[in-house]
Amino acid sequence: MNFPYKKEITLENSFVLLSPLKFSDINNLLKIATEEKELLQYSPLPIFSEKLLTNYVVKSIKEKENRTRYSFTIFDKNKNSYAGSTSFMNISNVDSRLEIGSTWIGKEFQRTGLNRSCKYLLLNFAFDEVGAERVELKTDERNVSSRKAIEKIGGQFEGILRSHTLMFDGFRRNTVYYSILKNEWEKLRNDFLKE
Repeated sequence: MNFPYKKEITLENSFVLLSPLKFSDINNLLKIATEEKELLQYSPLPIFSEKLLTNYVVKSIKEKENRTRYSFTIFDKNKNSYAGSTSFMNISNVDSRLEIGSTWIGKEFQRTGLNRSCKYLLLNFAFDEVGAERVELKTDERNVSSRKAIEKIGGQFEGILRSHTLMFDGFRRNTVYYSILKNEWEKLRNDFLKE
């Protein structure tokens, strides 16, 4: 696998546009990030103030430069509005695997099919363009809605890593791991957006 860090990756369909996250996107994402403090309650990095969002974006850009992460803004074409962010993370070219994660979407965009459209574009790119053999997804054990969403798109439960991640409030979360393999994606792809 050879992830194209230097390429300006833009992924889109009729519902959503994913564009590389840039520093200037702080203004585009600020309203969503700050309107609901609990939006990222299960994430290690909060974003509910301009300073926290700026730190998040700067860290994401630095991780892209370090070739471990590639972050996107999510633009909802139906609502003509920025909706959040998502990333390819923990990219391992030698192992032909990566993670789709750090996904956050404003409340008004949830349960609209937007996240599913994002995942379709990201999975398709990971398996067909980059040549991944495995895509990982993980979440806080307490995040029931995220777990259900991952399972609904075909993520296979692999286990729970206890006391795995230190949260911003000092809590140590248990992390639930899921994966989708290349041969599984071949079966999932055709009906993925029909659900």
